[in-house]
Order: sequence, then C-alpha cells, then structure tokens
Amino acid sequence: MIKNASWIKAPIDTDAAVVKFHRDFCCEKHVKKCVVQVSAIGIFYAYINGKRIGNDVFAPGWTSYGKRVQYREYDITDFLCDDNTVEIELGRGWAVGSVGLTNPYPYQTKQALVIANLHITYTDGAEDYLFTDDTWDVYTSKVTFSEMYHGETVDMTASEKLLGKAKVSDFETKLIPTVGELIVEHERLSPCGLIHTPEGEVVLDFGQNLTGYVEIKIRGDRGGKIVVHYAEVLDSDGNFYTDNMRSARNENVYILSGENDVFKPRFCFQGFRYVRLAEYPFEEIDPGCFSAIAVYSNMKRTGDFSCGNEKINQLYRNILWGQKSNFLDVPTDCPQRDERLGWTGDAQVFAPTAMINYDVKRFFTKWLGDMAEEQRDDGAIGDIVPNCRRNLEDIHPATGWSDAACIIPWELYLAYGDKALLREHYPMMKNWVEYMRKESGCKYLWTSGEHYGDWLALDGNPDEYKGLTPTHFIASAFFAHSTSILIKAGKVLGEEVSEYEKLYEKIISAFRAEYLKDGKLHLVSDNRKNGDDEPILETQTAYVLALRFGLCEEKDRAYFAKRLVELIAENGGCNTCGFLGTPHILHALSENGYTDVAYRLLLREESPSWLYPINHGATTMWEHWNGIKEDGSFWSADMNSFNHYAYGAVFDWIFGVAVGIKPIKPGYKEVGIVPHPLEEIGFAEGRIKTSYGEIGVKWYYENAYVCYDIELPEGVTARLDLPGEDALTLGSGRHRFVR
Repeated sequence: MIKNASWIKAPIDTDAAVVKFHRDFCCEKHVKKCVVQVSAIGIFYAYINGKRIGNDVFAPGWTSYGKRVQYREYDITDFLCDDNTVEIELGRGWAVGSVGLTNPYPYQTKQALVIANLHITYTDGAEDYLFTDDTWDVYTSKVTFSEMYHGETVDMTASEKLLGKAKVSDFETKLIPTVGELIVEHERLSPCGLIHTPEGEVVLDFGQNLTGYVEIKIRGDRGGKIVVHYAEVLDSDGNFYTDNMRSARNENVYILSGENDVFKPRFCFQGFRYVRLAEYPFEEIDPGCFSAIAVYSNMKRTGDFSCGNEKINQLYRNILWGQKSNFLDVPTDCPQRDERLGWTGDAQVFAPTAMINYDVKRFFTKWLGDMAEEQRDDGAIGDIVPNCRRNLEDIHPATGWSDAACIIPWELYLAYGDKALLREHYPMMKNWVEYMRKESGCKYLWTSGEHYGDWLALDGNPDEYKGLTPTHFIASAFFAHSTSILIKAGKVLGEEVSEYEKLYEKIISAFRAEYLKDGKLHLVSDNRKNGDDEPILETQTAYVLALRFGLCEEKDRAYFAKRLVELIAENGGCNTCGFLGTPHILHALSENGYTDVAYRLLLREESPSWLYPINHGATTMWEHWNGIKEDGSFWSADMNSFNHYAYGAVFDWIFGVAVGIKPIKPGYKEVGIVPHPLEEIGFAEGRIKTSYGEIGVKWYYENAYVCYDIELPEGVTARLDLPGEDALTLGSGRHRFVR
C-alpha cells in the first residue's frame, strides 16, 4: 500500500460501536482504472457512491494484528462518476473489545483503525491517489453496539452525527495482501419449526447447528423493537438453553425504521440452531421473515462420501458442518461461547480430514503464517493462533497443540504436493523441534511444562478435563513424532538432516528406556508423589500413540495392538481416548490387523461413541462424547460446545481405510486403494477432486460378491490391494472388479 496512507481512527474515544469515514473526491479526466486497497484493525465495509464494494464479510479477517494484517484490493472503476464519495464503515471485530482468554484490547488499541489507498489511472496516463489521513470526516452509525461475543444493536432511528476529522494513529504493523480465503455468506436456511417452550418462550428452529447469523425482513412501526438470542440446543424440558455460552450474551437488538427493514449483524456472528424472540413487535410471527445464513471461509469442496448406513452418513454431514462452522478465517475450537479461538491442538488433529473435505491450502497457509510470526525466538509455539492474551509475548507451548507447527505443514504437503509451501514452513518446524530439544535437555524426554494431555479423555475422573495418560509420556511421544516429520520434510527439501536423525534415535532410545519395560508399557501417574508406590498405568491413548508414532519396537507391535484391543474390551467395548488419542485409535487398530474392532468402535451407538450424538439429534460434532447425558442432563455448563470439530477427525479413517483412498505420493499423483468392505454398511463411496482430476472408489455387495468401482484421472496411478489378493497397478480410466 502507498506509504502516504496512515492508520486513522475516530477523533475521540467514542462509545460508538461502529463509525463511518467519509471522503469526497472528483474525477476530472476519463478514468481508465481505479483500484482501492483497504485494511483495518477491526472489521470494515467499503462503499463508493453508496454502493457496497465486494461481497466478502468480516474483512480483512483475523490475523496477528500486532505482527501483520491483510488488506483487500478492489477494482472500483465501474463505480466512479465525476463527483464521488468513498465511505468506510469500521467496527471492532476481533481486534478491539472482549476477545480472548484475558481482557479486552489485547492489541494495544482501544479503538478500531482503518487504512486505505485509492489509486486512479487516467486514460492519458496520469495518476492520482487518495489515501487515509486527517482530512477524512468521521460519523457515528446506526450500529450502536457491537461485540464479537455479545452481539449487535442496530437502531434505524438513530441519527448519524459528525464526530469531526479523523485522527492519525501511530499504530504499526506489517500490511500484506490477502493470503487466506475470503469470508462469505453461503447457505440460507428457513426455519423448520416455531416452538412455544414450556417456559413460554417463542423459539425458531433452523434444524441445523451453524455459524453465521439470522437475517430478518420486516416492516413495522417506527421505534418497534426486536430482540433475538441464540442457542445450540434445548434442555431436557424443551426450553431454550444458553448456560454453555458462558459470558457470551449473543444478543442482537433491532429498532425499526417504519419502512421495509432488513436486519442482520455485520460485525459479529453467532453459533446456533435455535433463535429466541425475546421481543417482537407483532403477536403473530411469520417464519418466512427469517433466514439463517451460514458464514465461513470460501473454501472449495473437494471430498464427498456416502454409504449404506444412514447414521454414518449423518455423522459425515455433521463433520462437514463442524468444519464449515469453525473454518471462519481461523480454525476455531467453537463458534458460540466466549472463546472461538484458533486452538492449535484442535486444528492439527482435524487437519487430514479438513484437507479431504475442502481445498484448505490457502486457509491453512494464512493461519500458519500467523503461527510463524508469533513463534518466539526460542522456537516456542503457542496453544492459540492468533494469540490474543493480555501480553502478546505470553504464549503457552503445549504438547499435541504446538506440534501443529510440524504436523499441519506436512499434511499440507501430502494433500497438495506443494514443495514451496513446505519450504516456507520448514524454519518454523525446525525451530519448534529445537525448542523441545532444549526443554528435554540431556534426557531427551520432555518432562517439563504445563500441558493439556489427552484432553477430555474418559479414562480419568469424570469431572476432570485431562485423561489419565501422563502428560510427560505424551510430550515425549510428540517430541519424537514432530522430529520424525521434520526429518521427512528435510529430505523432501534436500536439507541436511543427519543431526535430526541422530536426535530422533536418542529420543526413541530414551523413550523406550523410560516407558517400556520388557516390551510392555510402564507408566506412572502425573500426580505421583515422591515415594508413592502407585500401580502401573495402562491407557488406550498410550498404546495408540506408541503404535502410531512407532515408539514401540517392531517385535512388540503385535502385543501392543492386542493389549489395546483388550483395553477396549475391558472398558465395555468403547473408546475412552480424548483429543490426542481419538484421531489415531482406529488407524492404530486397522494398521495392526484389527479393522473389525475399528469398525465396531465406529458403529457403536451407546455413549461414548461417534453415533451417540446422532441418536440425540446432533447436527454437528460435540466437544464431549457425552455433552448431553442419557438422562437429558448436560455434562457441564462451562465447557460444553455442541459444535466442536475435533472428534470429526474420524473421517480421515473412514475415507482412507473404509473407502480405502490414501495418497502414496504427495498431491494424490499416486494413490493407494485398499478398501475394507463391511456387510453391515452395505456400500461405501468416496470421491476427491485433486489437481489431476477426480478420484473415486466405491464398493458394494451384489448377491454373494463384493464389487469395486474405481475411477482414476489422467496422470494418476493407483496401487490396488483387495482382500486376500496380490496388489495391482492401475492407470487412468474406469475399473471394475468383482470378488
């Protein structure tokens, strides 16, 4: 952007939630082209001569504002006439106000800021510029309140008052072109039900938990008032339930103009399925006046799946909606309560599934760029990106969370085959491994720090968040895993990795000496005190990570897999893993000859299971296996999201093992096709669009036979492994096998 452009703000520290910046300009010559570049510490909408520029929302998105911020560029040539007005509407968004885990204003500014440059090129070759400075007029707007967690108030009767000339700010950050996908409006849903609850509330049901907002089209008396609240679920009595929103009010208030009004938030969003009309100007309610609008990053759909089990199909739909709901510019944990943060652990466990469902290359590239910007000099990576704690240098490294710095770049390379992208992220990967090396010291075991462990596992105290698997075991396991990824990435890039190969050998040796005795796991609790003689622990997650990360010796692999199966049986045939174990448990089983057990876990319907929420009406993934208990009560109020994508990571197994499509070479240039038919499902079909074209696999039962239909595009070869047969190599085209 032009150097002369300045960050500007309102001239006073106003209570106005949204302000408007105005500037008039003339075009005295014939315009060949006009481009405007705009950015904000906050959220902006730009207008030329009263016409909205662009169709994206929540621009410029959420980045590490103190480090860098994106700008949007628009071609406005067709908007111009002789006399023009540019207007920029500016709200607080993620940058200013109540966002994050600590207090308001994490980015050291109590006001939203805007910067813009308008570049005019005339047909005679002359050029002109208009940029933000202290000559712009600043007005209040009809948006009188707006906070990301709390909602928005729009008063159509409010007058827009001149506050004075803009004030130049000394705020400094790096401006970059837009890297990520634009945030846009997608599906529109009509209410599927109008509910009068036992408590006498009027509630609209949109039939789908989603992220976005409700649009209301209405005409009523001037000054009439609408107040709407948002919720994900109803309680066991059928009443509107908001306790799990914590402090987030999620309240939108609209004051009618007396003419035809269209209301929807523009500077905040909600996560919801149900909407309560706390106030409404008419006794009769026309559901046709309401639409729920899903809002998320403009990702292109790439994957598809269906099978003969409708509950698994619903699970897949829930996984898709969980991704859409939480891929609003940043991979958030949840979209509804006073959090909505880019938790690195949630993102890394879900990344392989995300890359099957959608093209998320740009989405993750932008987010990883912020991760790299926030990486500390000692290599530490935080647990949330962008960081929005009170002290922006105060980041919290945590095993399984911060390892996203290695895991996601590698998964991006496998999914898209982009070596340049891997090289861009390689320094961050290397620095993270170096941080763990320093933390582990000469022991080569990471036993320090505060970690989340196997978050929300069910093998511990039912009222605790952490599972039983010792965090020092998990930390050392991920130290080994991330180091192994770094080695693979380095070899792809032609880097010298012998030092890290030696490091990896030392980590594995130390790990086995500490945690494996006579070929068996030997774990003790994190809570053991000096001198305590506590029994040796065995957890599903410990066996899963040992198998998946190659931490046990090959000769002991069969025992580890068998013991995992026994632990599942001893726990009533259920998965007791949390966020770190669950994404790997089905893979750990199927890779070691227990695909039948993996299928039983997938198809289980009692709590805990993937299908239990389906049986309780879920339309997205739950944060807890038992977010709603069998008796209708809730697991908790303080941490109980019903739109949390982490456990949706299971689709990576469904697609890669049940259907049987996995990339052998990055970007799907060569694929492994190893289907695992199951009569209980009947059929399964998966498809994915790659840079080479669409790959499709379907298996189904026909009489006493299993049929396999395979479709490969030009330039793609496949290694086909059918049960009980030698592998075949397939080229492009359609192939059919009956066995």
